[in-house]
Amino acid sequence: MHSDISPPLAADDARAVGPGWLRLLYWDLRRRPWRLLRLLLYPAYRWYEHSLARQVTACPVPAHIGLILDGNRRFARGMGLEATLGHQYGVNKLREVLEWCLDLDVRHVTLYVFSTENFGRPTAEVECLLDLFVRESAKLLQEPRMKSGRVRVKIIGQRDRLPERVVAASEALELSTAGHDGMLLTIALAYSGRQEITDAVKSLLVSAAAGGRSLEEVAAGLKIEEIARYLYTEGMPDPDFIIRTSGEQRLSGFLLWQAAYSEFYFCDVLWPAFRRIDFLRAVRTYQRRNRRYGR
Repeated sequence: MHSDISPPLAADDARAVGPGWLRLLYWDLRRRPWRLLRLLLYPAYRWYEHSLARQVTACPVPAHIGLILDGNRRFARGMGLEATLGHQYGVNKLREVLEWCLDLDVRHVTLYVFSTENFGRPTAEVECLLDLFVRESAKLLQEPRMKSGRVRVKIIGQRDRLPERVVAASEALELSTAGHDGMLLTIALAYSGRQEITDAVKSLLVSAAAGGRSLEEVAAGLKIEEIARYLYTEGMPDPDFIIRTSGEQRLSGFLLWQAAYSEFYFCDVLWPAFRRIDFLRAVRTYQRRNRRYGR
């Protein structure tokens, strides 16, 4: 049977590599030679990351970034873990990415964390995801950067489909950050873009009826701006830039109305493995595009 434990060093080898910490490193590199390449490349990696950061901060950044967090389960399976553990890795990555957005002074970030279609997953996984939101939402309020950045949180989606514990956690997040004037963090939970548009039209018609307007009057005067006032995102700018990880190239119902003129970036990296370099490359790609809005 293969063992991952290397045999003791010979006396001459031990003297050659010096003190204890260096011997440990030597043993590790004997077992995993590929780590030596990573160590050798690390300075170049860090230089490239700093170079990217300088390029990105020298140009205007998107005012509103949408993030489709995809690939948690595949990441976990690739590591030989239970698929649901990938969601915890995904939450940990989310904390990092929010810090990167704060560093760039992005004013609006919208996260697609749970769609209405996700209710069709196995019950155990759905409960795991919802429990994770409840647990992590409380931690989010204690994050130093969330406090210092005065981040305001807004939850959008079909709250009536969520368990009471999730609704309570959502309301606690919103109420606790209501007075903040920094970045607006919008979390799409039990969300569907088609349902959002449907709900907006319903609300518009109910409001028109309450005001004594007939259907004919509503239809005759209906404008894009009037429907937009009834969307979940009312008062927010449309996303300038939408990033999706994991290699999938579709919106999956995310901000269908608002994304009409958004720029898209599809990244092959699974969400938990998304690095700051990947994020900076994405933003740099956005900065190099010429947005014409159909003109």
